[in-house]
Amino acid sequence: MQGRNENLIPDNMNNYISTFFGLEGKVVLLTGAGGHLVGALSRAAGKAGMKVVCCDIKIENAEATALQINEEGGTAIACQLDVRVPGDFSKALQLTLENFGNLDCVLNGAGGNAPTPFFDISLEEWNSILQVQLTGTMLSCQVFGRYHVEKGKGSIINISSASAGPPLSKAFAYSVAKSGVKNLTQNIARDWGTKGVRVNALRPGFFPTEWSMKNFITPEREAAILGHTPMKRYGKPEELIGAVLWLFSDAAAFVTGAEIEVDGGFTAMTI
Repeated sequence: MQGRNENLIPDNMNNYISTFFGLEGKVVLLTGAGGHLVGALSRAAGKAGMKVVCCDIKIENAEATALQINEEGGTAIACQLDVRVPGDFSKALQLTLENFGNLDCVLNGAGGNAPTPFFDISLEEWNSILQVQLTGTMLSCQVFGRYHVEKGKGSIINISSASAGPPLSKAFAYSVAKSGVKNLTQNIARDWGTKGVRVNALRPGFFPTEWSMKNFITPEREAAILGHTPMKRYGKPEELIGAVLWLFSDAAAFVTGAEIEVDGGFTAMTI
């Protein structure tokens, strides 16, 4: 059988898909855009025709992602943003409006983790992980969400985790924080349900980075993870793109307060 030739797809079908899922010209801001997963999502947003604001605590990482988007024909700017600093969100919003005049979508993807045994967790480490994962998400929703509510439209995606519940081992503070992100997402979605602003959570399964492979995943742990994943493999960053672009688009107009699982079946697995 020959491959499908998109030139044979009727124009009305192309127009339907573009209208239904189209993101051309929309403005999106992503925190953690210099990272492994959010970097890939930022580049995907650029390829989808969105104007992208790449935010990261390390400006050089944000600039690297923005440069990749621009070199691929997209439109992007970089912004230094520490999610632990409330004022950084207001500065990022101002920069976004100065450059693009609008903000349609937000993805809160800044993160942090540690494999510290429970009895060895310091208060500093505990507070740091909760600050980045949970408090940073709350502050982002406050600042950017207020803008969306006043405008009467917007889409926010928070990053949950397979560890949001039941919690995964070796990630105590992280699991607590991600459980909070899920609850926060549902609370805000309920509150803003009639205000035109949708708030959802993306629940990735295992998409290991080089750091997590070194610090979290032993051969025994890998066997347990893949044994609990029906697809028997890890996820690839690009496999999160479809869910994210869908949640940003008007095709998800009746989707709010949801936690969308992209985990190879991990959540569905028991014995």
